[in-house]
Amino acid sequence: MEAGKTNAKGTGARPRFPQVGQLLDSSFLENAITRLSRPLVTDVIRRVLDSYRKQRRFITDDKEQAQLEADILFSCQKLIRTRQSRVINATGTVIHTNLGRSPISPDVWDAVAELNTGYNNLEISLTKGKRGERKGLVNHLVSALTGAEDAMVVNNNASSVWLLLNELSAGKEVIVSRGEQIQIGGGFRIPDIMGMAGANMVEVGTSNITTADDYIDAITENTALVLMVHRSNFAIRGFTESADIKEVARRLPEHVLLAVDQGSGLVTETFSKEEVPADRYLRQGAHLVCFSGDKILGGPQAGIICGDKELVKRLEKNPMMRAFRPGRIVYSLLEELLVRKLNGEDSGRGIAERAQLNLEANHQWAEQLLPKWGNSVSLLEDQLVVGGGTLPDEYYPSWSLELHLNKPANKILDELRELEVSIIAVIRNDKVRINLATILPEDRDTVARQLTNYLLEYTQ
Repeated sequence: MEAGKTNAKGTGARPRFPQVGQLLDSSFLENAITRLSRPLVTDVIRRVLDSYRKQRRFITDDKEQAQLEADILFSCQKLIRTRQSRVINATGTVIHTNLGRSPISPDVWDAVAELNTGYNNLEISLTKGKRGERKGLVNHLVSALTGAEDAMVVNNNASSVWLLLNELSAGKEVIVSRGEQIQIGGGFRIPDIMGMAGANMVEVGTSNITTADDYIDAITENTALVLMVHRSNFAIRGFTESADIKEVARRLPEHVLLAVDQGSGLVTETFSKEEVPADRYLRQGAHLVCFSGDKILGGPQAGIICGDKELVKRLEKNPMMRAFRPGRIVYSLLEELLVRKLNGEDSGRGIAERAQLNLEANHQWAEQLLPKWGNSVSLLEDQLVVGGGTLPDEYYPSWSLELHLNKPANKILDELRELEVSIIAVIRNDKVRINLATILPEDRDTVARQLTNYLLEYTQ
């Protein structure tokens, strides 16, 4: 700019932008750098400054400097909100895929913390002093839980299904009911997975009825496997019939195997009368059963395959097993959980069991707080679902807090998410509900404090 001329705003001050380094060293960005890292905050600063330049917004006084800092901080906060953060599940869906699926018991997590922050014997035999198997104690524990001859672990149950299809039926036929050709989240479709695994799918039965005869009549010399699949996210009611697995197993020729994708991981739990436990499938004649390690079981996300010992050995030797195998965090958490489950300890229960056991305590806790919240909150009967592709169409009694505020429900929902620890609630009948079933005991104080402050701000 030539001497004596004014800048774009008509003042005599020289237009300028703060240096990136100066802004990075400012105290207002200390927390953002701690949460995001210095390089990411640097990128944010540069993007904001670039937008200012394009708009020809210059910094000529303290007010404009403060606005620039506010814009930078706002952009940092938006980025921080994308980071993995603790939230409070108040949806009534216990195993919520969008909220990290199944919380692990704090006692189980703490028990393996030291093991996972130091070295451990993941692949060394402490007896022989040589390289050992990665399985550790998990296969023995799963066998004790299910009665299986052997067991193995992969990184999730989708991997379990692909692995057994690829190893046991590549280039051959797999028989599956039309009523079990499911699709779960992310586009995981049974027909597509069969094709990718190299198996040729043979459809039998109808969407609502598949009999033992349907399976047996479809068997040829090229049939390798009958696959029964858990209907993880839907239910069929009315005029329906499913094949008796015991009859199918009894009538199968020797060259055909029977595998079950049990899905949910229910084994010893008793809260579902309709779900068939994994161990029962084995007792009824299935050669292999696979299921999720988190969901109902209560461990980390993993896939567990159990059953015939020789078949498990074959799966472990599949070339893709190296891509599917989990690390020490998964193994150690599963071991600790299964030991506690077999010993009948409360910390060995999965979140679905714990949520139902905590429900009455949560109800009493909420009743005690109602007088403090006045007419802004009421307590009403509600329902919970297990969710996570486990028990479709099964509902259990619950309680919810319903908010009565003179503002749109969507606005309240947004504001609850913006709290220091986000509360993820739901809308029912145009009212926001905080379902008590999914509030963990350790989150009660946080919910009480945040909700009290939120309502106080609203009434002022």
